[in-house]
Amino acid sequence: MTTETSDEAALKSAVEEAFEEEKTPEKMVIIAASGDLDKAWPVMILATTGAAYGMDVTVFFTFWGLGILKKPGTGLTGEDWRQKMLAAFNRGSTSHLGLSKLHFAGMGPAMMKGLADKYNVASVQELLETAQDMGVKLWPCQMTMDLMGISRDDMIDGLDKPAGAGSAISLMKEASISLFI
Repeated sequence: MTTETSDEAALKSAVEEAFEEEKTPEKMVIIAASGDLDKAWPVMILATTGAAYGMDVTVFFTFWGLGILKKPGTGLTGEDWRQKMLAAFNRGSTSHLGLSKLHFAGMGPAMMKGLADKYNVASVQELLETAQDMGVKLWPCQMTMDLMGISRDDMIDGLDKPAGAGSAISLMKEASISLFI
């Protein structure tokens, strides 16, 4: 029968702790509150980069950011006339994102997309698909869905269950990195 010395016990404890830390990936939470192209791009670039670094990444889409998750060709959503008006002026989907500045009646986004093609920068749609392939959790905000009259059928496939602000905040409390974009 052998007895561990205090040095051996400390070493064993340190090794076990190191292995435990390896098992739990760092968490990143991104709040996507804008449906502007120049904000959707960084959200998706940061989400996929975090996932590539082995992080557990969640993106919580709320208010105008929820439009990023809308299916292309989704018509007017909602039952209330105000919800329909919001949908008419904010079509959503990655193909209809405008710029926060220098929109120029659609020329600004077209120029940015052209530059992205020229410099081999993945589109927001490609990054969104890559994020899903990498296991990034994409949480639509339930309250925003209700407020704007957007149903699960109006959004792309493969999303996580809609969540509320409380769920996002709980996750942010555990995250190494929390961003609001």
